[in-house]
Amino acid sequence: MAGYGQFCSIARAHEVLGGRWTLLVVRELLCGSRRFNDIRRGIPRISKTMLSERLQELIAIGAVERHDGNSGPEYELTASGKEISSVVMALGTWGQRFLPRQSEKENLDAEPLFVDMQRRVRSDALPARPIVVRFEIDAMKPRFLLLKASEISFCLVNPGFPEPLLVRAKLPVLVAWWRGDVSFIEAKRLGLELSGKRDLARAFPTWFDRYLFADVLPVDARSQPRRAAAF
Repeated sequence: MAGYGQFCSIARAHEVLGGRWTLLVVRELLCGSRRFNDIRRGIPRISKTMLSERLQELIAIGAVERHDGNSGPEYELTASGKEISSVVMALGTWGQRFLPRQSEKENLDAEPLFVDMQRRVRSDALPARPIVVRFEIDAMKPRFLLLKASEISFCLVNPGFPEPLLVRAKLPVLVAWWRGDVSFIEAKRLGLELSGKRDLARAFPTWFDRYLFADVLPVDARSQPRRAAAF
């Protein structure tokens, strides 16, 4: 593809980082994903071929290194790649502040939400004994969040631990809470339900450090109280 033909470093950087999916691949690596399938879990709409191409492009410009791990290839940001974090953070802050947040009208995938929830669990806030939280979101098959000291993961089946808490919600409502659009109390008013042991239901929102940009208020709400979205 033809370049921009400019000396400017903004144009030159955009030539190599401005392609579709590229910065989302960097985001997943910044968040700790190392294996091909783990990266793709956070970007489920990218094809395997496209993800492979984007990784190779990042390797070619020296932003990513490929290593042979015990279970196959692993990818890691170089010092150069880690510097892109400032770009990713600036985009995240800008998007959270200035773009409309109407989760009920957005074309959402559940998998990136589950991936982000999994990696932002606060291990020090969890119950002492391992438990599984059952998630029933819209008409999807249930997901099971395993919470124990040595492993935190979303599973398609209960891996064999007690299941004392059920979370039931529409995906837009769960997204609205996670993204910081509404408080947990407001999310419950909009239909998020927790069933099971009362102490665990009360503690549930404290088990997570919510979405990285959840505290960034939209520009039109910084001077007025936050109101619940309508679903």
